[in-house]
Amino acid sequence: MTGTKLILQRFWTRDLTRDKSKRPGARTGGSGKHHKAPDSAPRQTAPDKTWNSELRPAGAGTSGQNLARAKAPMVRGAARGVAVLYGFHAVREALRGKRRKTLDIYATEAAARRLQGEIAGAGLCPHIVMAEDLARRLSAGAVHQGVLLEALPLEPLDLSDIVSRSGIVLVLDQITDPHNAGAILRTAAAFGVDAVVVTHRHAPEMAGVVAKAASGGLEHVAIVGVVNLARALERLGESGYLRLGLDSETELNLAQTPLRRPIALVLGGEGKGLRRLSRENCDFLVRLDMPGAIKSLNVSNACAVALTLLHAR
Repeated sequence: MTGTKLILQRFWTRDLTRDKSKRPGARTGGSGKHHKAPDSAPRQTAPDKTWNSELRPAGAGTSGQNLARAKAPMVRGAARGVAVLYGFHAVREALRGKRRKTLDIYATEAAARRLQGEIAGAGLCPHIVMAEDLARRLSAGAVHQGVLLEALPLEPLDLSDIVSRSGIVLVLDQITDPHNAGAILRTAAAFGVDAVVVTHRHAPEMAGVVAKAASGGLEHVAIVGVVNLARALERLGESGYLRLGLDSETELNLAQTPLRRPIALVLGGEGKGLRRLSRENCDFLVRLDMPGAIKSLNVSNACAVALTLLHAR
């Protein structure tokens, strides 16, 4: 095994709250030897001989003030059944929310310090890595803000699991752009929407870019996945929902439409809008009254305006 590979398989833990250069028995030079610290010095954990991709749970006594420094391990590759979340707000809300099982976290030293309370509360021991390590793990241009969390996906929900509080659900008809989907989830969380209904196919993964764009909103909204959206709209109608399809070209103005709750607001995909069966399973097709030269909005912006009007009324 080459020296480089051996180094990449070792990790070193230390107390990040102390200055390493001032500690007795600190690692010195490039010899790779370690000097025994006096009995009075804080206990220093010996490095493992190897490092692999298995999860490394927090050990006894781990706290926000005692973060493990994983000096060598790179962020492992994508694994099936594991949701990858990145970005400060997305990761913080996932750690706080307790809606999903968190597995492992990789962070720069600065990000780990900012999140040390949440990391400790989730029972994790962070791998401290360089920002470049995270950039290599993620897609080009991903704004990771120094932190990446591996967790299990959120538990799948059914229409029957929806708990009515605000009396509003959103139904996304094949909105495939992850930035739009994330922005809608952020808006949904801000307005306290009861659920967001999406199709299993022709919808982005509820992690990664979606979670980053949602800025933590993903952890606060019930996501209901369905196979057949038309059938889901039928079920919502049978449950008493007023189904409103947003369409910029229809005559009926949302601001003038008689409303009652609960309401299912149906939003069409980018470019193509609502599909035929989705339109046929709406009680009303409504538009937003745009006084300017442009009569339509990006779907995430249209969602925010529509929810504002629904709450105002």
